[in-house]
Amino acid sequence: MTFRISLLAMISLVISATMALSQNIQIGHQYARAASPIAKTGAAFMHIMNMGDEDDQLIAVITDAARNPELHTHIMEDGIAKMREVEGGFTVPAGGATILERGGLHIMMMGLTQRFVQGEMISLTLVFEKAGEVTIEVPIDNERQETPMDHSTMDHSE
Repeated sequence: MTFRISLLAMISLVISATMALSQNIQIGHQYARAASPIAKTGAAFMHIMNMGDEDDQLIAVITDAARNPELHTHIMEDGIAKMREVEGGFTVPAGGATILERGGLHIMMMGLTQRFVQGEMISLTLVFEKAGEVTIEVPIDNERQETPMDHSTMDHSE
């Protein structure tokens, strides 16, 4: 009986630690967009806050909205802005934030499996190295104009 109680206490402690760690990551200001109703690609943007004492790393994204979601950034190459996958993901500093925005870091969704209709929602599961999986609902906002950079004109090739 003592063994069972000890085992249950250990399992409870592990679950509590995992839940507390996941609560360190907070997501805000999220939205997704596609360049046109027939676009094959879309992107998601957000603020990722790390309330914990250790840096974390966003290492992957899972979604049914696209066949190939990737963590991307913009680079300038020969005077042309190009998007590239970021190997290893994005660091989210302890006590700080990482901003995913147009013209910078973002979640690129290639091979959309659905149209991005204004006002509808998509689900994204963000996979963190330490916090694990965090699933969020993301509104589609094709009308938001934050920066002049437009994903429809970017070169996605490698």
